[in-house]
Amino acid sequence: MDAIGVLLTFPMSSYLEQELDKRFNLFRLWNFPQKNDFFKDNSGSIRAVVANVNVGANRELIDSLPALEIVSCYSVGLDKVDLRHCKQKGIRVTNTPDVLTDDAADLAIGLMLTTLRGISECDRYVRGGLWKKGDFKLTTKFSGKKVGIIGLGRIGTAIAKRAEAFNCPISYYSRSQKPESNYKYFPSVVELASDCDILVVACALTEETRHIINRQVIDALGPKGFLINIGRGPHIDEPELVSALVERRIAGAGLDVYENEPHVPEELFGLDNVVLVPHIGSGTVETRIVMADLVVGNLEAHFSNNPLLTPVV
Repeated sequence: MDAIGVLLTFPMSSYLEQELDKRFNLFRLWNFPQKNDFFKDNSGSIRAVVANVNVGANRELIDSLPALEIVSCYSVGLDKVDLRHCKQKGIRVTNTPDVLTDDAADLAIGLMLTTLRGISECDRYVRGGLWKKGDFKLTTKFSGKKVGIIGLGRIGTAIAKRAEAFNCPISYYSRSQKPESNYKYFPSVVELASDCDILVVACALTEETRHIINRQVIDALGPKGFLINIGRGPHIDEPELVSALVERRIAGAGLDVYENEPHVPEELFGLDNVVLVPHIGSGTVETRIVMADLVVGNLEAHFSNNPLLTPVV
């Protein structure tokens, strides 16, 4: 397979690059500043694209690669891949579901604890020598809080199970009620937000879920409510969230994702009621290795005419 051209759209993992280099003729797109010249010289030999949440495979890229057969995504999210265009052109698409579920759910719980208990602020308090001047302020208890989850898929369900261990009542919103679930269902996000203490965004990003967290939802969550986002940045109307945090119209937020990554609204940097982490949902050594192996495994399966491991299209 070493003659098969594979295009890597963005630096993702040294391990992934190493494994792709072993098996394929790997092109690193960022090494070619003159994109038009690159595609003119190499488009006919590139039969696969490896994409992620930073740089995917849009219509323009797909149409630039006439020999393209498969897009293998180093992520579970597919919002940067034009799935409809891939389907129309008979291009297969895979992703990395399940393997990052635990990490994403763990992070959601970590953000809840860190945000409600002020752990990041406590750390700064000790490092800044402020403890010598007096005790830290009281924070908010996590155990027993009502947790509302937007999106009860793999990750949402894993978050719910973890939160139950803290005696948190669980409710959810999704496109349709899950008959197999015993959790309380709400038919709208506003109703869910009105009923919970902590609102967690864990759904896929689609046109329907873009800005699913808007001013109405934020106001329904209220001044004692906390918002956690481990989904995608565009799930939240970011200027509305910033103003709500600045004005203390919600109690706090824990954010792993942002609307224009890696750019984060600077108004958030000075606030003590928000915890910011740099999109690390699946960012553990163990999970990234398994994700890379799944990307490579899907490519090997495709080019060996075997069933794909995790097909999407």
